[in-house]
Amino acid sequence: MSTKINVSSALVAGAVASLLAATAHAAPLTKAEVSAAMAAHKEKCYGVALKGQNDCAAGPGTTCQGTSTMDFQGNSWKFVQGGTCASIVVPGGGHGSLTPMKS
Repeated sequence: MSTKINVSSALVAGAVASLLAATAHAAPLTKAEVSAAMAAHKEKCYGVALKGQNDCAAGPGTTCQGTSTMDFQGNSWKFVQGGTCASIVVPGGGHGSLTPMKS
């Protein structure tokens, strides 16, 4: 009986942790997070984020971090290592961009 209780408790704890993590990713980046990325020589690269994995600026109908509605959405960006954005190739032969682009 105690094994069932331990397994159930672990499942509930995992579900709560997942929910909290998902909620945290939906928030805008803090100034400290942006400052840390810039200090690490990161740059905003548009059109390279997967659905729901953008760092911010996901366009109309979205609030911010983790809210892009499709893969490689042109108006959402992800922090990447400085100087590498334009060399990132996405499906269809496109590349990352330092400025927003049409999806």
